[in-house]
Amino acid sequence: MKLIFKSLFVFLILLTYSCQNVNKDFTVAQTYEEPQDPSPNTDQDWEAVSNGLQASVTSTDMRFVKSDIPKLEKKTTWSGTAWKGERISAQIVLWSKDSLTKVTTEMSDFKSEDGKSLPSSIAKINFVKYVITDEFGEGCGHRKPEDFDASLAADALDPISSYALKSETTRPIWLTMNVPSDAQPGTYTSTFDVHVQGQDTQQFSFTLKVIDQTLPAATDWKFHLDLWQNPFAVARYHNVELWSEAHWDLLKPIMKRLADAGQKVITVSLNKRPWGGQTFDQFESMIEWRKKTDGTWTYDYSIFDQWVQRMMDLGIKNQISCYSMVPWGNEFYYFDEAENKEVKVTAAPGTKAYEDLWIPFLDQFKVHLEKKGWNNITLIAMDERGPEEMTAMLKLLNEHAPELGISFADNHKSYKLYPDDLKDMSVAFGDPVDEEDLKLRRENGYISTFYLACPHEFPNTYTFSPPAEGALIGWYAMAADFDGFLRWSYNSWVEHPLQDSRFITWPAGDTYIVYPENRSSIRFEKLREGIQDAEKIRILREDLTNRKMLDELDHLDQVVAQFNITSKPKNLEAMLNDAKNTLNILAEKLK
Repeated sequence: MKLIFKSLFVFLILLTYSCQNVNKDFTVAQTYEEPQDPSPNTDQDWEAVSNGLQASVTSTDMRFVKSDIPKLEKKTTWSGTAWKGERISAQIVLWSKDSLTKVTTEMSDFKSEDGKSLPSSIAKINFVKYVITDEFGEGCGHRKPEDFDASLAADALDPISSYALKSETTRPIWLTMNVPSDAQPGTYTSTFDVHVQGQDTQQFSFTLKVIDQTLPAATDWKFHLDLWQNPFAVARYHNVELWSEAHWDLLKPIMKRLADAGQKVITVSLNKRPWGGQTFDQFESMIEWRKKTDGTWTYDYSIFDQWVQRMMDLGIKNQISCYSMVPWGNEFYYFDEAENKEVKVTAAPGTKAYEDLWIPFLDQFKVHLEKKGWNNITLIAMDERGPEEMTAMLKLLNEHAPELGISFADNHKSYKLYPDDLKDMSVAFGDPVDEEDLKLRRENGYISTFYLACPHEFPNTYTFSPPAEGALIGWYAMAADFDGFLRWSYNSWVEHPLQDSRFITWPAGDTYIVYPENRSSIRFEKLREGIQDAEKIRILREDLTNRKMLDELDHLDQVVAQFNITSKPKNLEAMLNDAKNTLNILAEKLK
């Protein structure tokens, strides 16, 4: 009799589970088509893989290959530690030798043993999509695709919770958990379920420890993040009219993502093509320059005003960087009423033509800025211009608009030539600034950052770069005593950014770090992670100093100092993980 009841009990459990499985909604989300793999690995023995879905928790420092069978020990548990207000990421990888057309996922609420809870909505589920990438090669320079090895890189984060997994493929899932700033400290547990129609659900246990330390809102972060924005790429990609409401609606979420990463600078194009043709979508002027038939000038600031104000409304309001009084090629554009057309002129700094162009503009521009209340945060911005041009430009600027300072991506040590003019200076990675110069600049309230571009193989945020290099950026800034980081390319998309990240010049992914329709990337999330770490370091240093905990402060400084490096160590991922752990240990010690 006991055997009958036991069998009946097991049957009912299986029946219940079966009913749950039958009732599960296996509708797969709509998503875009990935590119064909240009170099699939044909040496993989997929037949040796066990039947059914294979899945494991893995490190966020791993970037998987679509056609490769993951070589890792399966793990069903994840644990992480976060401050209140922090975003923390996790990665789970799926693979199968069979086609699984209906895979869905879900996260449960986070609950502690003493009854506290955080809603499941703090976790965002993304299936990682693949994009064509290439290799570093020589870095900068024109590229023929056939001269560089092409492959698929796992990078774009598609915010969907279901997917159709093709046979003999690997598919990562990226989860971000945004801990509320008002979360109660404690240890929370949750489950992440992967359901496959016709198969058993695979469940992963998540443990999230929330420390009683608070990371401020991104608008209050001190880290000076300057990723140049390209609104023109958004209009072209989505085929909407430039500056139409449809365009603004598309810009808002992707620029809000940037604001939420601590962006401090609004990128403005004073005139057309400030960087020549270095992007697929050229920069148009945000100010209309019009030369009247009597030789006088008028300027329409309506787009400039809208762009700046809308960016400020999103929380980006520390600085307006206006490009450029020294554009590449010294080419300028304006509408000439006498000729009834747009004209292009070449006017080098120091020439009469240059003065005729810029003196009227500066006289009116500074008045407009003062009316808007933006005169104290607006800088004239330049990118890697030579000393001769810079000297002539500064002479004119200081004569006619001395209240406007300079923002400069500096590869000529110009901060030594113009110590009082470069209010925002960024030097190339690996080109150190003298400690005395950094100290003097900080005393004057000037910003000093570093930048990465096509000459830098390490560290960087190419689509083939190891993810940990993105996180290193924040740590390097703190170790080398910089105020932040500049990169020229937040969203200067290539022609087909969701399929192919290569460009005619520079390594793949150099021109953008986020994807259309407000899709994030592994690269962007790791960069943001490192910026959060930089903020933690700043907060801990201040707190330890105020409490006169000098031994702990010295230990923290030693941990940070090991990241003042210009070549990649073999154990970078382990170094970063150990250093992050140190931050959390110190944070707990202060409470």
